[in-house]
Amino acid sequence: MAGKKKKAPEPAIAVNKRASFDYFLEETFEAGLALEGWEVKSLRDKKLSIGESYIVLKGGEAWIVGAQIVPLKTASTHITPDPTRTRKLLLHKAELAKIFSGIQRNGYTCVPVRVYWVRGRAKILIALAKGKQQQDKRAAQKDRDWSREKQRLARVK
Repeated sequence: MAGKKKKAPEPAIAVNKRASFDYFLEETFEAGLALEGWEVKSLRDKKLSIGESYIVLKGGEAWIVGAQIVPLKTASTHITPDPTRTRKLLLHKAELAKIFSGIQRNGYTCVPVRVYWVRGRAKILIALAKGKQQQDKRAAQKDRDWSREKQRLARVK
């Protein structure tokens, strides 16, 4: 009986490294992105930046604001693309309710973490997050430095 080979996951299109530094990421959700044709072509070329973007809930729907998709010169000839337009996130009602109740709690926000492909569809990983204080950021940096130093010492021995 021959089993199916597992395909290696495709690398991320874009990663928001700042999110894990600025926030404690509590709970994550996978959402689809409602995109136009030229945006999909640009994503295939990895022309996306989500570093300064955030998630807004309005009208019972989730939207990503500030994500910048740079249009390809060859992909958009008959339209005028808007690189920073607000894009709809595709989530189930239960997930939207969970995110909305999380944001209602004190100090929580919703941030994009990474964008990647799943079976040819663009997905975005979003997280409910609580902001870090300055001392928390310093402690996280100290932990990272110490783990790096331990690995360096283990290699030397």
